[in-house]
Amino acid sequence: MNPDEKILSLNIDIQDYKAPTNLAPAVRVGNTIYCSGHGSIGFYGKLGQDFTTAEGKEAARLCGVQLLQSVYTITGSLNQIQCVKLVGFVNSTPHFVEPHLVINGVSELIWDVFEEQNRGYHARSALGFASLPKNYAVEVEAIFEILDQV
Repeated sequence: MNPDEKILSLNIDIQDYKAPTNLAPAVRVGNTIYCSGHGSIGFYGKLGQDFTTAEGKEAARLCGVQLLQSVYTITGSLNQIQCVKLVGFVNSTPHFVEPHLVINGVSELIWDVFEEQNRGYHARSALGFASLPKNYAVEVEAIFEILDQV
């Protein structure tokens, strides 16, 4: 299956994206797409206080869906896309030490869609913060490349 087919098999409506009106969710420069931070809409609060690591993973996956939707609005397809880099921000208590496990939620989605050892293999950072905008539990930004050939 190609990435467009894989995203459908995961029951994700890639076209159902409601972009915010006050920022560019993604910008294309040459063959690179830079995605703004996408917040975990519906997940507000702190990991280690309001959410477990497993719930945080769900929030991160939601951010990943939004990232892919914003890329799709630029390209009209995921078939020529490669994930290059993810940066995940986790709203957490000072003693929460599992931001990397939370951000696995978005990495695993990328692996499912683009194959882990293929175009889904990406560089990544996972960081804990005292707060995030709008009290999001998770925010993720990404960089994707548009490939000439697959």
